[in-house]
Amino acid sequence: MHSAIFAQDSLVELRNVSVRVGRDGPALIDDVSLSIRLGETLGLVGESGSGKTTLAMALMRLLPPLLDKGLTGEIVYDGRDIAKLDKNQLATLRGSEISMILQDPMASLNPVFSVGNQLKEGLRRHATGEGTLEERAIRALEDVRIPSPQTRLGNYPHQMSGGMRQRVVGAIALTRAPRLLIADEPTTSLDVTIQYQFLELLKDLQKRLGMAMLFVTHDFGVVAKMCDRVAVMYAGQIVEEGPVRDIFSRPAHWYTRALLDSVPTVQQQPHRLPTIPGSPPSVSDRPAGCRFHPRCANAQPKCQEPPPDMVMGADHVTRCWFPLTSERGSR
Repeated sequence: MHSAIFAQDSLVELRNVSVRVGRDGPALIDDVSLSIRLGETLGLVGESGSGKTTLAMALMRLLPPLLDKGLTGEIVYDGRDIAKLDKNQLATLRGSEISMILQDPMASLNPVFSVGNQLKEGLRRHATGEGTLEERAIRALEDVRIPSPQTRLGNYPHQMSGGMRQRVVGAIALTRAPRLLIADEPTTSLDVTIQYQFLELLKDLQKRLGMAMLFVTHDFGVVAKMCDRVAVMYAGQIVEEGPVRDIFSRPAHWYTRALLDSVPTVQQQPHRLPTIPGSPPSVSDRPAGCRFHPRCANAQPKCQEPPPDMVMGADHVTRCWFPLTSERGSR
């Protein structure tokens, strides 16, 4: 999306970012522009395979070598273009200012080292503070509300529940007091009660640390709880971006409305959950024009041409020839 919403207090700006398979291969991410402001949470939402995680990994410069070669555009963090930093500069930035929580905590934790060893390693490399490493590690576990933290330091990842492991991953990420936290579907593997507690914990820590957050999810319920703004992604492109309140009450893109209509409600009859017909296109077979038009309830011949960016209101932009303009309904 070309008409990304940039502000003077933006901490991160992605400008026309694309990620290809090699330099000439198909584009997983295509011409994405986004910004994240200081202290805010930007939600990145879309179906599986839309490119959300690839975009998050591009921001961290953690793409596989073949995709990293195909990275173009600017990723500006606090005035520096991450896309141009060398390995040492990237390692310093990731360690001290940008942290990430992955969907699966077991992908982040080493099964052969105790939780205490892994937490202390992060503290030793990046974090500062008073007290011994042991004392700081205990405080870090207390911050994420893990009971009996001194005992837990001796545990191995397999000895902890999924919710506990995710909190440990959060503790390791947050010991660095990052200015930007990327959370890639961090609650997907958690049950509903633990999910709620973990989201509350992240909100509390964000307020205390004043950090910006990119929250990657497919769940609009999580977006409503966590985010200030939301960017909707489909087939490697941002199709709508705006304040959460506007997106929920006045979605402008037909894909956004279809996603919102697919969220279960208490009033719905059993076995009648709305669905979006069809499936997202493969990377090598994306349609011309609006990429959603083969599945869109309002598709018209014009939709086979690339749609423009349409300004729908303050900080609200969509990429659609025939956007919705009324409250959660018709054009």
